[in-house]
Amino acid sequence: MPITPATAATSPSNGTGESILLELVDEDGRTIGTAEKLSAHQAPGQLHRAFSVFLFDEQGRLLLQQRALGKYHSPGVWSNTCCGHPYPGEAPFAAAARRTYEELGVSPSLLAEAGTVRYNHPDPESGLVEQEFNHLFVGMVQSPLRPDPEEIGGTAFVTAAELAERHEKDPFSAWFMTVLDAARPAVKELTGPSAGW
Repeated sequence: MPITPATAATSPSNGTGESILLELVDEDGRTIGTAEKLSAHQAPGQLHRAFSVFLFDEQGRLLLQQRALGKYHSPGVWSNTCCGHPYPGEAPFAAAARRTYEELGVSPSLLAEAGTVRYNHPDPESGLVEQEFNHLFVGMVQSPLRPDPEEIGGTAFVTAAELAERHEKDPFSAWFMTVLDAARPAVKELTGPSAGW
């Protein structure tokens, strides 16, 4: 994993055992403080900065990930390519690129901002709440994936039609459709009209 000032100070893998802090924001996305990651997700939840990444292959298929069964939040469900939280003071774009590499072992060949969306999604299974001001990114992936098994249980590239079928039968994260719908204009611009997004 690339080491940045943010990861060196807060990564649980550096042996310090420090808590991971999230950036708390107001309704306009302005930073107002920090909170420990788990406490920010406990009901009713604290509004915090997050990001969601949607990567596509050259055929316009979306890369989905299945969250590993060992994850404390929404384990085993399918979701967008990558999502997470910037460290306090870390730019969302940098965090999205960093986390995509950490989880999937690949750097996007293209990554572009696609707006923001604010939502409140409780997870009935865990009782945790996603109160997020989410920065959206779309891009391309053209290198072989090397998923981290502690983060990812599976991956799949799907067309828009295949996603619709899969969404009917497989469990997806509570936030998935919210972030996909918010990113859809940028997705359509990236993949073109023939991809059907």
